[in-house]
Amino acid sequence: MAVTLDIAHRSSPVEPASETPSLIGLDRDDLAAALLSAGVPERQIRMRIAQLWHWLYVRGVSDFDAMTNVSKDLRKLLAEGFSLARPEIVSEQISVDGTRKWLIRFPPRGAGRPVEVETVYIPEEGRGTLCVSSQVGCTLTCTFCHTGTQTLVRNLTAEEILAQIMVARDRLGDFPDAETPQGAIVPSEGRLISNVVMMGMGEPLYNFDAVKKALLIASDGEGLSLSRRRITLSTSGVVPMIGRTGDEIGCMLAISLHAVRDDLRDELVPINKKWNIEALLDACRAYPGLSNAKRITFEYVMLKDVNDSLAEAKELVRLLKGIPAKINLIPFNPWPGSPYECSDWERIEEFADVVNRAGYASPIRTPRGRDIFAACGQLKSETERLRKREREALEAGA
Repeated sequence: MAVTLDIAHRSSPVEPASETPSLIGLDRDDLAAALLSAGVPERQIRMRIAQLWHWLYVRGVSDFDAMTNVSKDLRKLLAEGFSLARPEIVSEQISVDGTRKWLIRFPPRGAGRPVEVETVYIPEEGRGTLCVSSQVGCTLTCTFCHTGTQTLVRNLTAEEILAQIMVARDRLGDFPDAETPQGAIVPSEGRLISNVVMMGMGEPLYNFDAVKKALLIASDGEGLSLSRRRITLSTSGVVPMIGRTGDEIGCMLAISLHAVRDDLRDELVPINKKWNIEALLDACRAYPGLSNAKRITFEYVMLKDVNDSLAEAKELVRLLKGIPAKINLIPFNPWPGSPYECSDWERIEEFADVVNRAGYASPIRTPRGRDIFAACGQLKSETERLRKREREALEAGA
């Protein structure tokens, strides 16, 4: 039976959130500028950055007083000008299979009211994967995806993207000296969050700068130290940004493909009308660092009598010829009002056999967290952007 923990510190949605700048999400150059502006002597900046980086991203502290090798005077100075506070967790849901979903609330930052996103932790044997959101809502309206029914409210900042990782590590006890919750389903050894996938709410390449900044901090070897081979960015096909992703972030790439014909992909993934399958696959072939050791993952949701024929399996193999690739077959995860059904399991296995015989790894993704709407394509929050008139009235009332 799924469990929902209501752990929010409840407050009125009209109360203005604290806008004290956070040190989370600042790269080293930004951190240097922040320290200089706070009055830290320039000769100390390099040392102080190293200290703070360690406390923020290795130890995971959220209170300046915990920084025991930083002087009391500096801790006081930092606490007066900056914050390390985590965002509010509205609720935590735990699936029967151990998957966890957090509803996390952030300040308005132009949206008119606080905004909420969903972040999901998926424990497996030997690894734990965190599915991170990049936007509140989405612009892409992919017809099989629940998030696509929520219009875009705003982009998340680098701080807010990183905060999802920090919150998850807090809740799982994945920082040093922290304790894992009793009874939690987690990997039996190693890091509890070993992999990060940018596959939550939103299209990450439509928020490239913030996503890049957050992932470079997450993969920094002196901090959170996540391997770039264990960070995967999933895009629906923002072709002009794919090369930059490889050059500037260097993470693994996943393509939300789902169809082998342009007419069908135009319907399922409407961004295809702007950049079609041919353009998308050309960008994949040119992805920096592409090799058998750094394959692209192609995601293919299995929709009954829509895209699951064996002829389409053969065409998928033909299209991907020459691209080092893995093909993830995703049983469709239903959501209220969805027009689709999941393909029969026998058909999914037959489809996988065609792909496997062609030499491609073709795992069938085990549905996880369906009972708490945490599975692939099921994420959505209730946040909506206020109109300007409503926002002004709210601010006047406050």
